[in-house]
Amino acid sequence: MRFHILPTAADIHEQVADQFCKLLSEQPFSKLGLATGSTPIGIYTSLVRRFRAGEVSFRNATSFNLDEYVGISEDHPESYHSYMDSKLFQHIDLAPGSSYLPNGNATDLQEECSRYDNLLRDAGRIDLQLVGIGHNGHIGFNEPGRSLRSGTHLVKLDESTRQANARFFDRIEDVPTQALTMGMDTILKARTVLLVVTGADKAATVHRALTGPIETECPASLLQLHPDLHVYMDVEAGLHFTE
Repeated sequence: MRFHILPTAADIHEQVADQFCKLLSEQPFSKLGLATGSTPIGIYTSLVRRFRAGEVSFRNATSFNLDEYVGISEDHPESYHSYMDSKLFQHIDLAPGSSYLPNGNATDLQEECSRYDNLLRDAGRIDLQLVGIGHNGHIGFNEPGRSLRSGTHLVKLDESTRQANARFFDRIEDVPTQALTMGMDTILKARTVLLVVTGADKAATVHRALTGPIETECPASLLQLHPDLHVYMDVEAGLHFTE
């Protein structure tokens, strides 16, 4: 593990964007693993700015997202399809048909999980996977439990996850109860993983995940097994690593 504890979230956004730009400069046909939520917004903002300045191109890249809610339409403002379009895809030159997310409205969700896994298998290993961490230690929507699924799967969202995401919806009742998520095996097969964590409220969680036992009750702890994990934290999130 390589730790990068930086003064502010803005510093993290720029350094992580540097990683994406460096990869795309060296390997234009890269496969990018992308995340959603509040954590990556500044990273995507930086990438859009750099694209507009002519510093990076996505035209030959392919992207795969970690997850998607079940039961809300793709054009719902809080779907991850809408999120990725508004935060990144509409503003860069990623080719049409080169960005993939699970379909949370598929008639057969199990078949959709298999379809997504087949896409990932055919594409080969993801070159650079961006992830955050939930307060309960989840990665993507891989929630804590007695066991973890290796491939893309349907998951019942933990109540703490729904509460954390309620700020994006009008009411807690509007937050979906299920999602489709890429499995931990796929995440761990990425050549490089970038874990981004900000805020004092995540300090104890990320410390447990990266220094405690490797256990399915804290899915993020499995990242300890990855051979090329870069951890980006602001000083608040990295509090327990500097004591």
